[in-house]
Amino acid sequence: MAVFAGPVQDLIDELGRLPGVGPKSAQRIAYHILKISTVDATRLSTAITEVKERISFCDRCFNIAEGQECQICRDPSRNGAMVCVVEESRDIVAVERTREFKGRYHVLQGAISPIEGIGPEQLRITELLQRITAEGIDEIILATNPNIEGEATAMYLARLLEPLGITVSKIASGLPVGGDLEYADELTLGRALEGRQRMGSADPST
Repeated sequence: MAVFAGPVQDLIDELGRLPGVGPKSAQRIAYHILKISTVDATRLSTAITEVKERISFCDRCFNIAEGQECQICRDPSRNGAMVCVVEESRDIVAVERTREFKGRYHVLQGAISPIEGIGPEQLRITELLQRITAEGIDEIILATNPNIEGEATAMYLARLLEPLGITVSKIASGLPVGGDLEYADELTLGRALEGRQRMGSADPST
């Protein structure tokens, strides 16, 4: 049985589906929306509608983009032979803040997680392999999150990529284990990029 009036409960339910938003937080946000002016509420609604209508994923790297390609892929000054692989688009923001990386990116849109039923086939790995030949990529930097899923994804990719004869490196330690790349400060992440380590060869079938 719903505690609140229909539209309010619907709003709370939808807000509660957002990542990191629990029932109490959903209620607080819903009440905030009720209290703000109609103009502010409409502006919020319009922003959500426009981002869904105008923003999609880059055809090349799967970063968020307005159009077929994102701003980074369209930038001719970026080093197309070097690609930094990240889990999500928000991780690109973290790396860009360091001002240490001048190449391009590839967004996996997730990480390998057997518990959640996410395997390599659910990630943008096939597209990454296709880019290597098509774009003449000679170095890939693995910048997955320093947690169990991120490490498993990095190891899988390293074993898959090494036989292709390109340099495969991983950002150095220094990031807190179990954390997310997006929360790392610029100095720590910048040093991790500078100190990236080449990963050893292995058979991806093992």
